[in-house]
Amino acid sequence: MTSTLNNKTQPKPPNPGRGKSLGLAIAAVTVAGLALAMIYFFGGAEPTEVDLDSTVNAVTAGDPSAATTSAIPTSSVLVDVSGDWTVDTTTGTFSFEDATATFAGFRVEEELAQIGASTAVGRTPGVSGTVTIDGTTITSANIAVDLTAIVSDESRRENSIREALNTNQNPTATFVLTEPIDFGEVPTEGVTVSAIASGDLTINGVTRTVEIPLEAQVTGESILVVGSTSVIFADYEIATPSAPVVLSVADEGTIELQVWLVRA
Repeated sequence: MTSTLNNKTQPKPPNPGRGKSLGLAIAAVTVAGLALAMIYFFGGAEPTEVDLDSTVNAVTAGDPSAATTSAIPTSSVLVDVSGDWTVDTTTGTFSFEDATATFAGFRVEEELAQIGASTAVGRTPGVSGTVTIDGTTITSANIAVDLTAIVSDESRRENSIREALNTNQNPTATFVLTEPIDFGEVPTEGVTVSAIASGDLTINGVTRTVEIPLEAQVTGESILVVGSTSVIFADYEIATPSAPVVLSVADEGTIELQVWLVRA
């Protein structure tokens, strides 16, 4: 009797190559998805550094996107800047990408997996304070910055930034001028004045003496001041943020400020 066993279709043995290819394809899709997620989370073009001329031009032009209420009035020109001045938060507009209003912030270089070199930027419009001018000399300045109001290009980064700055315990950074600034001549409309501000910078409850190069310009009845300087985070006991995709973060960064002043 002939057996029918040999006539039955035998199951094909598994193809190890096919399984391997499928696994590689899934891995590739996963990596690609992770890379896209990181680009979405950490990527994007950072805003330009503070620039006196571009901010003045944007606000005085009366561009609706550059002013929350109205452009700087230029019909009245300051002749004497002596007196008390206060930080103005109504001139210009604040956004992460293009801030023409008062703000303070930082810029830090970082290295990200799948992305490479990137600049992390954070900014806060929460700036207040006063400045006193006597003739051609700034005799006092006291500026406070609300670090809890920091925003970045991606809101999900902001909690890590606040944790690194320890804003729960130290929500405010301050700068207090410790030496008068003599700018040599009374500022006039449209003329840029440069100076170095020496003072005490306090971040995370730690105070260090710093020097901040500044540029200022009288615009109508207001004064715009911009400046930036480098700081070492360890000097202020700031722990750099960490994440699986962050390969490294520089321990040194740049703090920057853009402040509109009006008479108190």
